[in-house]
Amino acid sequence: MRVAISRCLLGQPVRYDGGSKPVPEVMSLAGKVDVCPVCPEGAAGLPVPRPPAEQREGRVFLSDGRDVTAEFAHGSDACRDLALRSRVSLAVLKAKSPSCGVNLIYDGTYSGTLTAGDGTLAARLKKEGICVVTEDVVKACKPSVENPVAIVLGTGLGHLGSLVKPVRRIDYHDIEGFPAAANPVSGHVFEATVGTIDDVPVVVYPGRIHLYQGFSAAEVTALVRHAHRLGCRDIIFACATGAVPGCAHTGLGILTDQINLTGRNPLAEWEELRDVETPFVDMNDAYSPYLRTVARGVADDLGIAVEEGVYAGVLGPCFETPAEVAALRTLGVSYVGMSTVCEVIMAKALDMNVLGLTLAANESGAADVTHESVRAAAEAHSEDFERLVRGVLRML
Repeated sequence: MRVAISRCLLGQPVRYDGGSKPVPEVMSLAGKVDVCPVCPEGAAGLPVPRPPAEQREGRVFLSDGRDVTAEFAHGSDACRDLALRSRVSLAVLKAKSPSCGVNLIYDGTYSGTLTAGDGTLAARLKKEGICVVTEDVVKACKPSVENPVAIVLGTGLGHLGSLVKPVRRIDYHDIEGFPAAANPVSGHVFEATVGTIDDVPVVVYPGRIHLYQGFSAAEVTALVRHAHRLGCRDIIFACATGAVPGCAHTGLGILTDQINLTGRNPLAEWEELRDVETPFVDMNDAYSPYLRTVARGVADDLGIAVEEGVYAGVLGPCFETPAEVAALRTLGVSYVGMSTVCEVIMAKALDMNVLGLTLAANESGAADVTHESVRAAAEAHSEDFERLVRGVLRML
């Protein structure tokens, strides 16, 4: 995996004041990928040290009043071209700067005030379709004992839990909000394991309940709230799905977005929502672009075939009719399943970083699809699925 990283985040003294801003989490990531170091100011030939620069009304000025818009454009073009030649898929850039800031930059008053916008390099890389994040995203996604990675597993994928070196186990029925009467369907186990996989702290939930079993959306998302209470900031949802013909093939996939067709929303049933200032949750980037890009990079490095696409969650338990499959295709859906969408909504409301992985076990609408055939397909892809998850955990 090739990643463009701001030189100052790697500890190189290229900042305007002659210093650097090394970030341990970024340095750790750099040790696991092919790094393409970038610095637009350096590429433009600006001296070090120099007065600080900020953007104002679309132009870049030094604090002494000098207009350096042309220099920043030239340096950003050079770094963009380097990134494209290096075929990077991810860029980790210094937050807030007039060249590398992502979504927020200093506003040109040199007072520390931030305004919405992208740095000159960040804007160029985004335009090329490269995932661009700051060091803050890398830090937020870094697992630790205090912030383990939660992994919720679907039909036929639960045996990933056997890879965990356990510290303790938690019966689902001891989890607040989980229904006492719930029993696992075939292929699911109702016991969470806290521990490590390849020395990465995790909490693995090797099974889930579903709306089609008669449970509420609030009950279905109890595991997400539990993971959040345990300190999990990253959560991986794995589910078995049908691949919509013409939009996806059977096999492993990375979820990029979702359409909730269940008619349910867990936030409408969540009692704690009554105590918050607003019930409205922004669902843009519900599936973390950073985690999706890492997963794609890991898959490519390991030679694992994966596709990417939009997931539609339906109530179930019926499989789709031909007319429903045609409608899903028209909607641009790649994968359809009976879980995950409510869990992702809850995770997003709790400000968790979500990665969605799927095994498309069959073509949606195909004849003779059974729960047993889905489990068999999951078993056939289990090795690649485990390699992918373990690779993502190690990369984080």
